[in-house]
Amino acid sequence: MATWVGQPRVKGSSETVRMVLLTCVSIGITFTWGVEMTYCTPYLLSLGLSKSQTSLVWVAGPLSGLIVQPIIGVIADESTSKWGRRRPIIAVGSVIVACSLLALGFTKEIVASLVEDPHSARTLTVVLAVLSLYCVDFAINAVMSCARSLLVDTLPIQKQQTGAAWASRMNSLGHIIGYAMGAIDLVQIFGPRLGDSQFKQLTVIAAIGMLLTSAVTCWAVTERVLVSVRHDPHRAQGRFKVVRQIWSTLLALPPRIRGICNAVFWSWIGWFPFIIYSSTWVGETYFRYDVSPDARDSPDALGDMGRIGSMALTVYSTVSFISAWVLPALIQAPEDETFTHRPPASLAPLIETFNKVKPDLLTAWIASNIVFAVAMFFTPFATSFRFATAIVALCGVPWCVAGWAPVTFLGIEVNKLSSDPSTPTTAPNRRHSTERASIELLHLEHGPTTSTADSGSTGELTGVYFGILNIYVTIPQFLSTLMSGAVFAMLEPGKSPELAGAEGGQGADVASGPNAIAVCMFLGALSSLVAARAAGRLRGL
Repeated sequence: MATWVGQPRVKGSSETVRMVLLTCVSIGITFTWGVEMTYCTPYLLSLGLSKSQTSLVWVAGPLSGLIVQPIIGVIADESTSKWGRRRPIIAVGSVIVACSLLALGFTKEIVASLVEDPHSARTLTVVLAVLSLYCVDFAINAVMSCARSLLVDTLPIQKQQTGAAWASRMNSLGHIIGYAMGAIDLVQIFGPRLGDSQFKQLTVIAAIGMLLTSAVTCWAVTERVLVSVRHDPHRAQGRFKVVRQIWSTLLALPPRIRGICNAVFWSWIGWFPFIIYSSTWVGETYFRYDVSPDARDSPDALGDMGRIGSMALTVYSTVSFISAWVLPALIQAPEDETFTHRPPASLAPLIETFNKVKPDLLTAWIASNIVFAVAMFFTPFATSFRFATAIVALCGVPWCVAGWAPVTFLGIEVNKLSSDPSTPTTAPNRRHSTERASIELLHLEHGPTTSTADSGSTGELTGVYFGILNIYVTIPQFLSTLMSGAVFAMLEPGKSPELAGAEGGQGADVASGPNAIAVCMFLGALSSLVAARAAGRLRGL
């Protein structure tokens, strides 16, 4: 059997404080993603890449998720570091993210200090920008993988939905901060101290935020230390044991976990174009329909487009943040039967009536996919940036559920597998009866427990299962990227006509023809309907 030392702890005098500290790193992660999603597409376009080329660059996201998260998950699961299995990777990954962000923001200055030839400098600038973007994606995926596993490792079954809801709140808060900063003129506020452009200053702030939030979580959490892994003849061994472990676990997925992964697969075909291109789409809609031809000769078209997109995403993230606070109260928890609710006597009849019709999280997940699909069906018909902003804002509600539901369901299933004494050896390790007393230590509230089934798990293979979930997230991103590249090649084979026109290019009629990004999001709506159907099948598993 695996042997452990110590107990998991989170600093803080109340559960709310502990949840905030445990999930604080999510703010830095989503802040960084927000900067990347808002500015990197128009930034790459401004360097001279076409939209089809930019869509290929965005393969970095799914590629890093497909490779990094499963491998990091397996490595972390077997780590015997005295600092724990997750926190060392979170710390190192955050430093790499910060350095890569600075390289991305100051690419032109770095290249200019090394190369004098203008033609070579332009080429190297594009290469360094793409490499920096890849480094950001690879490192932040490692941080994200361990942050999610840390949450599951620390919390018992009945707290998984609460923990996932808090992570969703922190994610939304990070987006609000990131998009709000993108929507204001930072250069005017801070001057040239942090850089002479909006994008440069945002990369500096994101780098600082990533380091601070990860430091808070690493400081606040004490992990249970793995001394030695269990000796299992079914566990992969040898030079390629990491890949074999992932593959063997993937082939033996329990039915409910596979059902969760299938629903996530189809939903992400729809979500990926929205996440990558929505801010650019709002900015292009603004230049198409709301800006007069004479006003398109802006000296900072990239900054103007980024700010318009950031305004829309600020509203979107605010809606998502509010949803993360309101929806948990309106949705039945999967383990509600383990609690005895005692509402005030005056409100008891009303609350009891509401609880009878309160939907469960699975119903909310199905509905969220349908709502998102309906929103995406309207994107080709947006003829003002206000309408486009309203569509983006509406998606904040389903995005909240999309980030909350799969993590909750998977965390519950992983904990149940670990707690079930009949679990086969291919599933996470069941604990020896002599370890029963130490199970209590996995609770944030270290009260007595009378049932091993209600406790948290040792989470030996938490990283593997979340890595596999991320495979189902990233493969559809490849498919969506190919779809987007094909659509861009057919409809907008050159540079963005909105951006090119605003920069004094050929003066093309930017309002002519369909917007390629809107078409991509429209096609993604079809996949979201399939995701709703796949989620519905979980009831029979």
